[in-house]
Amino acid sequence: MESGPRPNPMPPAAEISDAQLVSQALAGQKLAFDQLIQRHQRQAVAVSYRLLGNMNDALELTQDAYLKAFSSLASLQKPEAFAGWLMRIVSNLSLNYRRSRKSKSALPLDDILGPGNSSGREGGSSEWMARDDDPVKGLQSREMGERLKKALGELPEKQRQALLMFTMDELPQKEIAAALDCSVEAVKWHVFQGRKRLKEILKEHLQD
Repeated sequence: MESGPRPNPMPPAAEISDAQLVSQALAGQKLAFDQLIQRHQRQAVAVSYRLLGNMNDALELTQDAYLKAFSSLASLQKPEAFAGWLMRIVSNLSLNYRRSRKSKSALPLDDILGPGNSSGREGGSSEWMARDDDPVKGLQSREMGERLKKALGELPEKQRQALLMFTMDELPQKEIAAALDCSVEAVKWHVFQGRKRLKEILKEHLQD
């Protein structure tokens, strides 16, 4: 004798969407977040390795990215876009680490702003921004570097990231597009708009 229809079994993890797992994780189910990480771990490590070129650093940075993603999960506005959101966290942490390893004394102003941006001083702004034994020039270099960093902070996130990846990290446009989850044409547009905005912000300083 049948006792009625049986309830449907729980779907396997592969059939649960990222959005559902995010919802479960926000409800306190830690296993759901673990499943999200397992699902996207290989891609996350690949993104970090491509940017750092060192597997040990990539593994360490992705662990930091998972912790940041877990602590910031409630800020994710589109749960279905978890994968792209996680890759941006991985990319940002990896690029910040990569930049910290560089021994540059200041940001390369001409590289960031593009050609035709002489500071009006002998040798142009690249020479002006370089380390110098003259304390006055050193102060000017540090001041301009601080102004540039502040100006970069005023740019929209994608413009800033695209510009820094293109000029500071010297990444191919295809890799920038993958890291920012956009097209190569969008990367070109972000770099163009970012440079245009920086020139507007720094106009007075560049004409000094």
